[in-house]
Amino acid sequence: MPNFFLDNKDIQFLFNYFDLHEIAELQERETPNGNANYSPDNISDMIDNYRHILEIVGEIAAETLAPNAAQIDAEGNQHNADGTVTLHPLVRQNLNRLSQADMMGFTIPRKYGGLNCPILIYTMATELVARGDCSFMNMFGLQGIADTIYAFASDEIKDEVLPKFASGEVTGAMVLTEPDAGSDLQAIQLKAEKQPDDTWVLNGVKRFITNGCGEILLVLARSEHDIKDGRGLSLFIAERSPAVKVRCLERKLGIHGSPTCELVFNNTPARLIGERQRGLITYVLALMNGARLGIAAQSLGVAESAYRLAREYAHSREQFGGPIEQLAPVAELVANMSIRIETMRALTYETARICDIENNINRLLEYNPDKLSETEKKELKKRHRTLKRLNALLTPLSKYYNSEGAITVANDAVQVLGGSGYLKDYATERYLRDARITSIYEGTSQLQVVAAIRGITSGVYSDYVTQFEQYEFSDQKLNELKSILIQGRTEIQTAVDYAKSQDGNYIELIARRLVDAAAAVLIGHYLLKQAEKNERKKSVAELFISRNESQVIMNCTQVKSGNKQVIEQYKLLIDG
Repeated sequence: MPNFFLDNKDIQFLFNYFDLHEIAELQERETPNGNANYSPDNISDMIDNYRHILEIVGEIAAETLAPNAAQIDAEGNQHNADGTVTLHPLVRQNLNRLSQADMMGFTIPRKYGGLNCPILIYTMATELVARGDCSFMNMFGLQGIADTIYAFASDEIKDEVLPKFASGEVTGAMVLTEPDAGSDLQAIQLKAEKQPDDTWVLNGVKRFITNGCGEILLVLARSEHDIKDGRGLSLFIAERSPAVKVRCLERKLGIHGSPTCELVFNNTPARLIGERQRGLITYVLALMNGARLGIAAQSLGVAESAYRLAREYAHSREQFGGPIEQLAPVAELVANMSIRIETMRALTYETARICDIENNINRLLEYNPDKLSETEKKELKKRHRTLKRLNALLTPLSKYYNSEGAITVANDAVQVLGGSGYLKDYATERYLRDARITSIYEGTSQLQVVAAIRGITSGVYSDYVTQFEQYEFSDQKLNELKSILIQGRTEIQTAVDYAKSQDGNYIELIARRLVDAAAAVLIGHYLLKQAEKNERKKSVAELFISRNESQVIMNCTQVKSGNKQVIEQYKLLIDG
């Protein structure tokens, strides 16, 4: 019986590698269970439950999502004349299967019928779902909307909506983007108008809305019409009704099973989430951070699918008297795919772990301060500030590194299969089409780099990485590899100091080089720590670190060159 969790040795290794006791203990502390049918006897029981949950998701992904994916991709969903959308029957089957298994309330507290899983376990599950069908992951991943409702909505809204998410009765959508407000959300124009009876209605158009046909819509709208920037925006919850219509379904390169909608709001009833004017500044930023981590996991899933197919093909396809995996160029391609995925997973899972700790500390400080001593409050506040700054670096870094990695892996899979990979006879072309969106939505790679570079130039990165440098390994080979990473961090700091000394937008110009170098060094440290627990990981760490040593130096050398030719001669370069 196929199972995408049980057949993945790396995910199982990481499940055992991380300190799930610390995460589970924080997750369970002061969590409302209400009249839930199940609550754990102890932390060990909770961790056993996490494993059981991942086995269920792994089975559904392998037995239902993956077999359905090709037909869904070929046929898509249906836009109706009345402004509604009919999901493909197999998309509906996917939803029903996960709902029946109680897997649609992953991070929702048990009080509302959810599983109360930490973000790390949800990230693992998201990867498994995306491996089954990259496009369907968008529906599964939009459970993050429930987290925002739980964190910021009134008790009345939470009690009404969250049980529906947990049961799978409803799906949701993040309704942010507009025709003239994509990455620049401060430019949003959709109007929220308060009525004489203190209710709200929404009017305007939204575009590129993933699952915009869902039942629950979290809508960013301009509530303060005289304030033109982000301070005039608030967050609202609206429900699917005749007052909000799907004008069209976008025709896309990939993720055909995920309905991407243009929505028209016409006096649509809505309710305020939290406080006015905090929609973008507080609520959507939190929502998008979770979404970006979700895309990092989605990237992992589609990359794993592409790699598995390429590996199988390289092993079975015979040319020149043997399987093509015996040809050095092919062997290198396949090995590079495997290593890239492991590095993506190391970064993403570590980011999820830190997000768990930050979010749960914030929850304790925000909602349960009376149950903390003054000393504990002080210590937790200090730790939370550090983790918040660190996550502001790691979340965009994960999204950037993984989405670019997924595209590379999927493209290399097509190359391994050659002409066959270019045909629709194999899923490789679908994996490449699906992977391509990951570097675009929830913030392009360019925006992720701009976000990540702040943590690198501010000292957050250096402080974090230096902690790994203090660790002494019992294996001398690992210490030798660590010395390469220490030198890499020194090179990065020298390049950062130089970039900060330059005028204008030089830092943004060279940001990608610094981010690439920083990612290589950081992931190298993650792999060394893993290698201490796993003999095979030593080889992975050695190959990754030795290959990237020269790349880090090259990127830093280019930064220190001070070359601003692209900016200074832009028109000359592009006009010929």
